[in-house]
Amino acid sequence: MNQSKTLAQPPSPDMNAAALRILRRLLAGIERQPALRLGDVLLHEFESHPEYTLIIRDPGLLRRLVLRPDPLLLAEAYFRGTIDIEGDLYTALGLKAHFEKFSLSWRDKLALLRDALILRVSDQDGLKPSRSLASRVARRYSHRHSRQTDRAAISFHYDVSNVFYGLWLDAERVYSCAYFETPDDTLDQAQCNKLEHICRKLRLQPGERLLDIGCGWGALVCWAAREHGVRAHGITLSQQQLEYARERIRSEGLQDLVTVELRDYRDLEGTAVFDKVSSIGMFEHVGLANLPAYYAVVQRVLRPGGLFLNHGITHDEEGWNRTVATEFINRYVFPDGELDCVSNIQLGMERSGFEIHDVEGLRSHYALTLRHWVQRLEARREEALQEVDEVTFRVWRLYMAACALEFEAGGTGIYQIVASKRDDGRWPVPLTRRDLYSGTTP
Repeated sequence: MNQSKTLAQPPSPDMNAAALRILRRLLAGIERQPALRLGDVLLHEFESHPEYTLIIRDPGLLRRLVLRPDPLLLAEAYFRGTIDIEGDLYTALGLKAHFEKFSLSWRDKLALLRDALILRVSDQDGLKPSRSLASRVARRYSHRHSRQTDRAAISFHYDVSNVFYGLWLDAERVYSCAYFETPDDTLDQAQCNKLEHICRKLRLQPGERLLDIGCGWGALVCWAAREHGVRAHGITLSQQQLEYARERIRSEGLQDLVTVELRDYRDLEGTAVFDKVSSIGMFEHVGLANLPAYYAVVQRVLRPGGLFLNHGITHDEEGWNRTVATEFINRYVFPDGELDCVSNIQLGMERSGFEIHDVEGLRSHYALTLRHWVQRLEARREEALQEVDEVTFRVWRLYMAACALEFEAGGTGIYQIVASKRDDGRWPVPLTRRDLYSGTTP
């Protein structure tokens, strides 16, 4: 991605040499070395055909990296445009792992600081974050998950711009893992596959009542009503999603079958109101301490024998410990989001009285989904910048590319868990899974 701003004055030969010595030391040990540029000046190419070029637009960043070689500092610099990447973004993200393990002795730091003092700092020194970056940083969340903070956290991520999301999501506007029958499926086909797969897992029947917790832009509730004849109700905490979903319901003529409202899951009313409940890509926002309360609400509103499908992201470690990855996600992308390992999620559901019938891992599907999203976002960059500022565009591009690599590496997973509210030992699903793939409705 190119950005027009360059160094205020061309760097001198001494500056170029100093910058190159610093960068060589900071990048020592990286297997796939980038080409290096200071502003518009090419400093060095380690390979004849490097996979990407690392562009430093402010020498002040090198001073900061000498003192604190932190992956979050690199992310912030990228958001501000102090760093740019030309070429393969996914390979460039390997810098994260490098700087997580990297350290300098005080002797090295002093030697590099002598070089750093040679560098001229521009008027746009990266020591001062931009206003647009400050507006994208979530610092007021502490995982308490009150109704107020949960609504603010959801608004932070989802109330960006309906048009912005529409540029790179599929036609159904599904913002969660797609379901690829083959790697060559289009994103649109894979998201339709996913919607239908969920409906089949829930064994939806005409006339049943479906609740979708965290209904997004209304894709699942509309699909379930249109294709399976259920009466569907969705809840969301995003005002922009609500407005879009209501207009969609009107345009598709589904007012008699589908309703949506702005409501916290904790404020759902009634007992045994719904035959089936789905939660797709929402429970990551609930908070680990609040999961028992979340399951209790589903238990209360679901009829005995009713099915509950929980589709959510998991972590490869127990709990949500502070790391570079968790700090990045909570600061720039999903404030107050928390993940746990899938075994703990299942244990919590069982302790809440659910009987688990099916668990399906979709990690490779989400990696493919994210790569599609990144490609589509990049392809429509100019249109996206009509809806959001450059910082927001860069945050979304970087977070989705980084998440694709996390899913590919196995550090992050995603599972669909089908469970039921116990009903005196009655078995609420078919004896086999054959109906999910037979092409006929059970």
